[in-house]
Amino acid sequence: MNAVRPSGPRALLGPVLALAAAVLLVGAPAAPAVPAAAPPAAVAAVTEVTTIAAALREHPVYVDPAASGQLSRADADALARKVESADKPLFVVVLPADHPTRNLFTDLRTATGIAGVYAVRLGDRFDARADSTVLPPATVGNLVRSVEGDAGAAVQLNDFADRALPAARGSAPAGWGGAAQDGGDLVAPLVLAGALVVVGGAGAYALSRRRRHRAAARVERQRAALDELRVVVDEDITAFGEELDRLDFHPGEAGATEAMRTDYAHALDAYERAKSLMAAARRPEEVRPVTEALADGRFSLAVLDARRTGAPLPERRPPCFFDPRHGPSVEDVPWAPPGSAERTVPVCAADAARLRDGAEPLVREVGTEGGRRPYYAAGPAYGPWAGGYFGGALLPGLLVGTLLGGMMAAPAYAADYGSGYGDFGGDAGHDGGDVSGVDPGDYGGGFGDGGGFGDGGGDFGGGF
Repeated sequence: MNAVRPSGPRALLGPVLALAAAVLLVGAPAAPAVPAAAPPAAVAAVTEVTTIAAALREHPVYVDPAASGQLSRADADALARKVESADKPLFVVVLPADHPTRNLFTDLRTATGIAGVYAVRLGDRFDARADSTVLPPATVGNLVRSVEGDAGAAVQLNDFADRALPAARGSAPAGWGGAAQDGGDLVAPLVLAGALVVVGGAGAYALSRRRRHRAAARVERQRAALDELRVVVDEDITAFGEELDRLDFHPGEAGATEAMRTDYAHALDAYERAKSLMAAARRPEEVRPVTEALADGRFSLAVLDARRTGAPLPERRPPCFFDPRHGPSVEDVPWAPPGSAERTVPVCAADAARLRDGAEPLVREVGTEGGRRPYYAAGPAYGPWAGGYFGGALLPGLLVGTLLGGMMAAPAYAADYGSGYGDFGGDAGHDGGDVSGVDPGDYGGGFGDGGGFGDGGGDFGGGF
């Protein structure tokens, strides 16, 4: 999506037109803000960033004319519709490989003036930055690494958008309303109309409508997340029911004790409670009690099995990190997810043996748009599922450095998927889509001579 350059009356009446557009939110798309023309002495790179910023205030996707071979007009339009429909502040820029990289992110964010997530494809390289109030640095880094190696700009940018949009905080800028159109002949009537409709109730009504739209969008995101999550939880409930059948315990069988019958009754109650809770769930956070019940029931089965075989009773431990269907863990072992730091995770006996032998553990995979992935590398919807199994202080340490852990650290997470899963969540600063200055904590530092892409993702500190 190439930038639209203002000309004629639009350039002369930019500030007035921007004001008129702001008060015409009701009944007409907002007219794009027109940036001041760059002074003749401005260097080419600064002028280009200013032009890109002006385009991004009107539309979420900008494709430089020199990079049009990377992303087609149709692909750019489709990506823009995806971002706009999600109502999240994600800005996507496609530039040629030789575009100057020095302070690119900082200059772009400064020129745009809007808090959000900025993703840049430069030749065949990709990186992103974000205001920390929209996406924390760890989340951005995880998201960038998760799309490394994607073939082609369209695949990579869509993959990044699919993962970043659910995690980003805030809403889209008010100026987005589709591609800008040349409208010199309409400038004077528009300014006049704007002056006539400036009434106190217009702003209040527009704000109310925007809030309703955001609330409806949030409900839709929650519904889609619950539908995605329901498949996995139903698999867990079915697997636990099959475990009960395989146990083949009868309360009246020879040798059965009152303690055994109590354990068995507890497991049955947990099974029925999990089914009932899942049937009644209407939001993603309501899944956590379901997996809590399943974890409780599996522990009761482990205790019952030990009583029947005469083995020592197991201590109460969290489920196996790699797949809670494996049952309660038996020990903690060091393990590192791909591209992240090592941490200690609770594992079942079978996975502990595999790791000691140098083999891969049997990790629970779930369906995503990109195919089957480990649950900790899937979407944010799996946070409540994991929270029921590994809630409290345990979960943050287990998921740090993973895609799911990074998403759960996003400020917007609790609003869509619920809180109470450890130290995740929070709320501070400007929402995405807000016009704001540059926070030195986000934009400090720099990349020096711009010798290459990336410093591990994160906010706008550092840069290309």
